[in-house]
Amino acid sequence: MDNQNDREEHVTGGVYSSKGKAFERDSRYISTRIVKSVEPGQDAVAVEPGRYRLVAARACPWANRTLIVRRLLGLEDAISVGMPGPTHDADSWTFDLDPDGKDPVLGIHKLKDAFLARDPHYSRGITVPAIVDTTTGAVVTNDFAQITLDFSTQWSDFHRAGAPELYPEHLREEMDAVMKRVFTEVNNGVYRCGFAGSQEAYDAAYDRLWMAMDWLEERLAAQRYLMGETITEADVRLFTTLVRFDAVYHGHFKCNRNKLAEMPVLWAYARDLFQTPGFGDTIDFEQIKQHYYVVHTDLNPLSIVPKGPDLDGWLTEHGREALGGRPFGDGTPPPPVRDQERAPHSLLD
Repeated sequence: MDNQNDREEHVTGGVYSSKGKAFERDSRYISTRIVKSVEPGQDAVAVEPGRYRLVAARACPWANRTLIVRRLLGLEDAISVGMPGPTHDADSWTFDLDPDGKDPVLGIHKLKDAFLARDPHYSRGITVPAIVDTTTGAVVTNDFAQITLDFSTQWSDFHRAGAPELYPEHLREEMDAVMKRVFTEVNNGVYRCGFAGSQEAYDAAYDRLWMAMDWLEERLAAQRYLMGETITEADVRLFTTLVRFDAVYHGHFKCNRNKLAEMPVLWAYARDLFQTPGFGDTIDFEQIKQHYYVVHTDLNPLSIVPKGPDLDGWLTEHGREALGGRPFGDGTPPPPVRDQERAPHSLLD
């Protein structure tokens, strides 16, 4: 950055904010794709089951997307998963949940090693999710937005029987616009509040966030899901922010006009998804809180992790069935979570 006072936070998602400025996200990701058929000159590698390992911390909302989509589509046998712990040092995400603090497939202690295997001079964010080529130990991509779309479109030969259509062609134009607004105003909007570098920047970010939240409250009042009667990638992207809202963003990021639990439509919608197989069973609130409250020492200098909020509400009736809809369309729910991939502190056990 151009100022020694600029604040940079590489390891949690390539983000930075500067004192006196609005939050900006560094979106310079490794954009190599994994595709069915590699075209000449394309920055891509071929789909190959068993070759790639998804590294995705449960604590991170961007990584959480990939865990949900992988599970909904049934890609567990095609793409293995490694899960770093919820906290990390200033250098890298680390595999401190694994025996000896080492990923059992990649054989590394720090995710940074896989980025350096790709580029020995790599100097940008050590971010999750990342997909690593197990044959080389090098990161293929950490472009979180493209990863999940490619899971739907490029890995279709390896979807489970009954996998839902999360990125249906006939909805893509409208869906892309909805997802763009959800990202800029909500997914990224909470960070714009939390890491605002001035009162003016915070006030503007706060107003933008709540304008979008009110839009979502209105949009979802008459339809069960963002794109109508079935779950799509758009719902996955919104859910990972909503599920963290009261536990983290309301207080830690000062997004405190009201709690999610005080917005009748969005709260019911979030509970509906949470109780749907593939969503809530990927969530570990303990890891989520540990990550934000321990790592962000500039916002929480003593790294004290709050005991609340009460999480029992996530399991209460939501009533969204009254709107009809078919959550998985012509497909079926995913099977139960595999024992080795169960969230340690799941509310659904």
